[in-house]
Amino acid sequence: ETEMRINFIVDFIIVLHHDSHSEEAKNFNSSTWSFLQQARMHARAGLPIFDAHCHLQDPRIVNALPSLLEAATRTGVKWFAVNGTSEDDWEEVKKLSEQHNEIIPCFGLHPWYVERRSNQWFERLRSMLEGVPTAAVGEAGLDKGARGKEISIAVQVDVLKQQLMLAKELQRPISLHCVRAFGELQETLKELGPFPHGAILHSFLGSAEMVQPLAKQGAFFSFSGFLTALSAKKAKKMLQEVPLDRILIETDAPDAVPKVEPSSLMWVPGDANAPAQLSDAGKVEDISSQALNHPANIKTVLTYVASMKGIEEDTVASAAYRNAKQLFTYPGSKIRA
Repeated sequence: ETEMRINFIVDFIIVLHHDSHSEEAKNFNSSTWSFLQQARMHARAGLPIFDAHCHLQDPRIVNALPSLLEAATRTGVKWFAVNGTSEDDWEEVKKLSEQHNEIIPCFGLHPWYVERRSNQWFERLRSMLEGVPTAAVGEAGLDKGARGKEISIAVQVDVLKQQLMLAKELQRPISLHCVRAFGELQETLKELGPFPHGAILHSFLGSAEMVQPLAKQGAFFSFSGFLTALSAKKAKKMLQEVPLDRILIETDAPDAVPKVEPSSLMWVPGDANAPAQLSDAGKVEDISSQALNHPANIKTVLTYVASMKGIEEDTVASAAYRNAKQLFTYPGSKIRA
């Protein structure tokens, strides 16, 4: 009932803003809109949420992190799995996890950066993971897309295998990136698996036919705003194959802005590419490809996954949170017991 009342008030103000040409309407600035967004998000907070994959250490948003965490927490987010991508940002991820208890650190070598690795990268990765018992592994993976196709897939596979075996040895989950390389990924997981402590396929956009074979190797399927760019037909077919005990949700913030009406989203303060005012943000096409994703937008992802799967939002929320807690509970974990 509270949510309905707040949403009614917000929607009423939005209509007045669009329809009025008064000076008051003209002064409806971005700070006012941000307040209304947060009011709506706060009203929607219910079951706890676990952001299974994000990059809050990203230089584009790290200076705004306190306000981003506060807003996301108000929507119900309890934990953030923050993934490092190379030797350059592991220490920053570690520092953030020490400053914010809700951040679970993850250290890994992303396929985009394998050519920049040092000769000691694997020893450094092992040292980080052994020295930070709260940490999981990631982001690792394979990429044959626009950015990854210039990097030897054989080298990518070799680097991935080392990280998979390390995660298995340390009995921790590993978060995996995969773009146009599912054949190689499936072969690799089959060769080295299964992975009883979990292989998280983040921002999963694979086919329905891939789900069961990957699940047999210990895969979990994590969905971000990128799912909203997939055709509804493909998304529904694939999600029907994903069992509730294998589903996760994430933001991949500051990337993966959901392709939904901009007025339903929260925006990173100071983002020059975000819709500045409601009048500039009426359609999906109005969202710039350079806009930053706010971690509070995980609620939108949750709603979309539930709608595509055809089940209650609370059911998806409960399952995703339970699955993530199980994955990120290991000796030394912040959320142990």
